[in-house]
Amino acid sequence: MSDCMKYVFGPISSKRLGQSLGVDLLPPKSCTWNCLYCQLGKTRSFVTERQEFFPREDILEEIGQALKVNRNLDWITFVGSGETMLYKGIGWLIAQVKKLTTVPVAVITNGSLLYLPEVREELLQADAVLPSLNAGSEALHNKIDRPASGLTFQQHVDGLVAFRHEYQGMLWIEVMLLGGINDSDEALHDLARVLQQINPDMVHLVLPTRPAPEQEIRLPSDERLEQAIAILSEVAMVVNPLKGNMDLRSAPDLLEAITAIVSRHPVQQRELQKAIADRFAAESTKVDDVMQTLFATGRFSRVEHNGEPYWVMR
Repeated sequence: MSDCMKYVFGPISSKRLGQSLGVDLLPPKSCTWNCLYCQLGKTRSFVTERQEFFPREDILEEIGQALKVNRNLDWITFVGSGETMLYKGIGWLIAQVKKLTTVPVAVITNGSLLYLPEVREELLQADAVLPSLNAGSEALHNKIDRPASGLTFQQHVDGLVAFRHEYQGMLWIEVMLLGGINDSDEALHDLARVLQQINPDMVHLVLPTRPAPEQEIRLPSDERLEQAIAILSEVAMVVNPLKGNMDLRSAPDLLEAITAIVSRHPVQQRELQKAIADRFAAESTKVDDVMQTLFATGRFSRVEHNGEPYWVMR
């Protein structure tokens, strides 16, 4: 894989998607929401008009290059530095990727544009779609997701329900569980009622384990997490949030690979250390030196979140 990929990054390992090659379709940060917990920081100005931000052919070419190098992928995952479905032409990209490989395609989206028929249409060929639903009420939706003017909670729910009726693939709803915000019994029962309308194949609970630059966000307690699983399991199968591991063993340029990942989300130092140890399994004494050399490039800085150091872009 080329050392200077602009759109493709990873592969990253996760419990949900195994070894996943990421494809970022947007300039940072292009979003319809300004979520409390966003690891990309505050949405400075909302983007609500869909456009082809980068030439689709260039993105496809990078995906093709990455597929030649990475033979053991579980997923190709379209994401965005913001809201993925703002990229007009993602449907074409999904169709072209399916001509290149049998690796299934996932799309991670906040789901805010699913009320538009053309957005739903572009997603129909994806194997899995992972939209967000963080609240079961308008008040909580506005508090957590803080959507652009004109994007309402009811529109969001209606879009998810309409998409479920049209879509034959796997619909996995992501719920970001925030301690003291949407983890009360009332909030969870409201959420369960909306999930019942949508009828997803699975619910993926997600925790705010990465630092959100804008404000301090708390993890839910173990007791609240268990209660969330119990309540939401009544309407759908719930996936308990556990992290996977980063895999840097096949990265041709370690610095560029790590930069591509850290530029899209903060990385736990412990996770990075383990990935480097896996890469240099035969030379375990090199790990600290490699970490120091990478940090000394000046590209990264460290922040602390829940007592853990994370690497972020300087």
